[in-house]
Amino acid sequence: MKDLEPLFCNLYGSTGPYVIVLHGGPAAAGSAELLAKGLADSFRVIEPYQRGSSDTPLSVARHIADIHEIVEEIPGGGKPALVGESWGAMLALSYAAAHPQAIDALALVGCGTFDKTSRARIVEILESRMDAKIRSELNTLETQSSDSFERMKKRYALLTGLYDYAPIKTSADENNNLDTFDVRAHKETWDDMLRLQAKGIYPAAFSAIRSPIAMLHGSYDPHPGPMIRDSLLPHIPHLEYREWEKCGHRPWIEKYVQDEFFRALKDWLILHCSNNM
Repeated sequence: MKDLEPLFCNLYGSTGPYVIVLHGGPAAAGSAELLAKGLADSFRVIEPYQRGSSDTPLSVARHIADIHEIVEEIPGGGKPALVGESWGAMLALSYAAAHPQAIDALALVGCGTFDKTSRARIVEILESRMDAKIRSELNTLETQSSDSFERMKKRYALLTGLYDYAPIKTSADENNNLDTFDVRAHKETWDDMLRLQAKGIYPAAFSAIRSPIAMLHGSYDPHPGPMIRDSLLPHIPHLEYREWEKCGHRPWIEKYVQDEFFRALKDWLILHCSNNM
């Protein structure tokens, strides 16, 4: 493992406990930038860009090993908290199951799915929000575009508005990261996660997690928060759940809940983080 290139990491903040923020996707490096920056006034934040594709196929285990190398480099041997968004929340759970003694706390923002029923519900919700124009453009895209990268970018551009309720647009809009989206890394990683779920490894392995866990969700998020929560509770009975109205998949950019979301997340992290100042 040591012969692989180290991950690129953005660093924010200079005081407070350490927090590692994991982006979504898989392979959507940079999607958690505004979430990470929003925590920097209270924490020392590490935002790693998860490993991209190479000659060696990616796996969930590879991503877990990468995170562990970052955790082991925390000065003074302190335990960080993990904050994962979307796919990053799934990876955070997977890491915490493999290394239950290595972290202080775990916050899941817009967590992804661990069963077919929840994934089917996402499709239903998105389809219910599509208008005729979006449906037509999606049909045209699937039949006329052969480039998987371009097809993915255009599909995302068509659907992204269906995930947000009232997003605040900024000069650092997270959609910009599409230009560097690694399609092969996404497919390899997601296929491995689905394989692990099909074998019954996840979410059963999460029973090993003893750290405090909070799940933070928007009621407008196509990811069905209560369904995902209920799929996790048999394995993580101490899971805390909080949901906001008028809030989509990315609470940190939502007009009506942004301030309350950051306040709640920071308060919860400070309560459960050790004093690794």
